[in-house]
Amino acid sequence: MTLDIKQTGRIDCVLIAAGKYHDIDFARLELLKLLAENERFRVRVFEDYSNMEAIQNADFLVTYTCEVIPSLDQQQALRSWLEQGGRWYALHGTNSILRFLDSGLVDTPDWASHFMETLGTQFASHPPIGPFMVRVAKPEDPLVQGIEDFEVVDEQYLVDQCADIDVLLDIEFEGETPGFVRDQWLPERHPVLYRRALGKGGVLYLTLGHCRGHYDLRPLMDYWPDVDRCSWESPVFYELLRRGLAWASEPACERNN
Repeated sequence: MTLDIKQTGRIDCVLIAAGKYHDIDFARLELLKLLAENERFRVRVFEDYSNMEAIQNADFLVTYTCEVIPSLDQQQALRSWLEQGGRWYALHGTNSILRFLDSGLVDTPDWASHFMETLGTQFASHPPIGPFMVRVAKPEDPLVQGIEDFEVVDEQYLVDQCADIDVLLDIEFEGETPGFVRDQWLPERHPVLYRRALGKGGVLYLTLGHCRGHYDLRPLMDYWPDVDRCSWESPVFYELLRRGLAWASEPACERNN
């Protein structure tokens, strides 16, 4: 029996899953289960960006983090890797920097501009978790083709745009975001799913996907009374995750076919 390279070409992925205020164990496991659906994927898992050799040798990168910021050298290496053809599927809080002030408010300072410019946005604020509508902004794009506008319960991310991005899903928000320094927002559309081209590679960012268990707010709180799963309970979210992983791995699939 002859093995077909189309079926056996290995594709290497790095998954970075780590950070504060989220059930990272849950998100890591769910993402690994999705990656395991393709037997060609071989995955290395890390908690930060320090193993740049592994990232640079990978075909694609997936991140689910909150307050995990690479050093400037690592930021520059990431940009170079992307420009040379790497693809990065960034999820939820990857673009977040949070500082809890003595006043009790949360600030989101601009302390990693190179990193955020590579990602294309920086998290600024969100209202309390609740239901909201997500609009398909570019229905003809393959990443969202066939998906209709949908309602989801999640953190409604409001972001500052740091570079040119191609918005595929978005929301409109006007109102207050209690607890944040920036707590007043005029009517504006904010991206939920977008693509950013960088040289031969690029970034795909999906802001949905909050999750939190009972013990994930330490040291702010010893016990959180609820288990939040948000978009992880929505089938359309898993469809977006699968499409995103297919996009991230597409160049490697083409090379190995």
